[in-house]
Amino acid sequence: MQVIKRLLYTACLSFPVVGFSQSTLLPQGYKHQPLMDRLEIMYRDSALSLQHIKPYDRKGWVKFLETIPEEELSRVDAHNRRSALMNNLEWVSGDKSAFLSKKPILKSFYQYPSDFALVDVKDFFLSINPVVQFTVMKESDNDESLFQNTKGARGRGMIANRIGFDFYVTDNQERPPSFVKDFVAANRAVPGAGYYKSFKSTAYDYFDARGSIFFNVTDYINIQFGYDRNFIGNGYRSMFLSDFGNSNLFLKINTRIWKLNYQNLFMELNPSHIRRGDNLLDKKYVTMHHLSWQATRWLNIGFFEAVVFGRPNRYDFSYLNPIIFYRSIEQQNGSPDNANVGMDFKANIAKRVQLYGQLLLDEFKLSEVRGGNGWWGNKYGLQLGGKYVDVAGIKNLDIQGELNIVRPFTYSFRDSVANYMHYNQPLAHPRGANFIEAVGIARYQPHPKLTLQGKLIVWKQGLDSAGINFGGRPASLYTTRPFDYGWDIGEGRASSGVNASLWAGYELKENLFIDASLMLRNLDVPDDARLTRNSTIFSLGLRMNMFRREYDY
Repeated sequence: MQVIKRLLYTACLSFPVVGFSQSTLLPQGYKHQPLMDRLEIMYRDSALSLQHIKPYDRKGWVKFLETIPEEELSRVDAHNRRSALMNNLEWVSGDKSAFLSKKPILKSFYQYPSDFALVDVKDFFLSINPVVQFTVMKESDNDESLFQNTKGARGRGMIANRIGFDFYVTDNQERPPSFVKDFVAANRAVPGAGYYKSFKSTAYDYFDARGSIFFNVTDYINIQFGYDRNFIGNGYRSMFLSDFGNSNLFLKINTRIWKLNYQNLFMELNPSHIRRGDNLLDKKYVTMHHLSWQATRWLNIGFFEAVVFGRPNRYDFSYLNPIIFYRSIEQQNGSPDNANVGMDFKANIAKRVQLYGQLLLDEFKLSEVRGGNGWWGNKYGLQLGGKYVDVAGIKNLDIQGELNIVRPFTYSFRDSVANYMHYNQPLAHPRGANFIEAVGIARYQPHPKLTLQGKLIVWKQGLDSAGINFGGRPASLYTTRPFDYGWDIGEGRASSGVNASLWAGYELKENLFIDASLMLRNLDVPDDARLTRNSTIFSLGLRMNMFRREYDY
């Protein structure tokens, strides 16, 4: 914590805060993300070309929306555009009276349908909303009642158009499906949560508190200091950094100028651990750079690097260099740390299609690749995907397909500190490594208030066998590998899985949804009947001002 505070103090001294307007960021699971994806493809506009650095800023989103004439959009897109503007009122220009509620509560609450309490006066903006999610589930071959119970609040604000802040605080009780409980037992972590307690013997109780402050030091440089999640990528998954796991403390410096966007991310994490009552957990650190270049109006190319390192609860200040490649610094330090590099791309074609991809190199030796002997150290992750909007001319019918491949031992390291994990959960793909996965998503919004979605995820993965490390778990030390050559994806105990789901969501009122879903999940481990599991799960829930809790792994 002191390390990140020191970084923030240094940034403030280096870049004094002046009167540049700043913006808070859109939340995780932002309900208008499909609209953002659609408009980026349809208009190929560079204003949204950087929205793969998530979360995206509200100011830039509204500025783009206001350039799109409502009459050019379908009825559903026009409705979603209006809703998106209403949910980001602090940046809407001109008269806002068109968004006013017809019947506010007690003349003070829900003056706008999007905000329970809203203050918008000179030099001060504040929005506060309740957060609720209550879902009941029924799983085949499981007599227990499954549920998700979340309640809390979220808010955002701005002071004198210079300092921004946001917060999200919830209390959660959850009894998830059996395969999620298997994940908890194997990893000693509830997906997406940090510290947790038992609840009613077979359920979990955890607190989710996030918050950030924001300020701009010039028109081009934004600084965020917070405890939250980040995501880098255009796909459903990410090879670089995902929002699957627990939140973390970070300092983010984002520089956007000309056709370039350069992000520095300094993170404080927790190594893998076993809970043993109340005690102080050790810390480890990650520093990431991502450079995006809008090469043409339709093509974006990115370069990524990260280093994960552990020191006795102190930061290595050599990794504060904002420009030089970290691999060079890591070598100068004696190569003690876990350095990764990568690149990504995104191409918008014919105003209907987007192609995207990521390549992560954890370790790479060209001579071993040419040798074709399956050297263990050729560790990489590859993603290729595509999105197609208004399929076959059907308005608001969109599909997405994605292939993810990760070699054995990718993200792992020779010690238990510098692996690519935080609070016992992967920083990137939730499956870890040693797998191939295909994702297919079809989404249709036939009516402004109704959304239908089908999702199919299939995978094959090599699991550990008889205590032997076959490279699927980043938490396992790669020095425990049984041999050096002959490694292919899926090495070890073979497993295959299918996760198929249908979801329907209806927006009763602004940001208040009723959700219904059906999931079929199958995991087949031919030589171990204890791990083979077939589940059918039906869920019905009510949700307000938050993302859906999904079990898509």
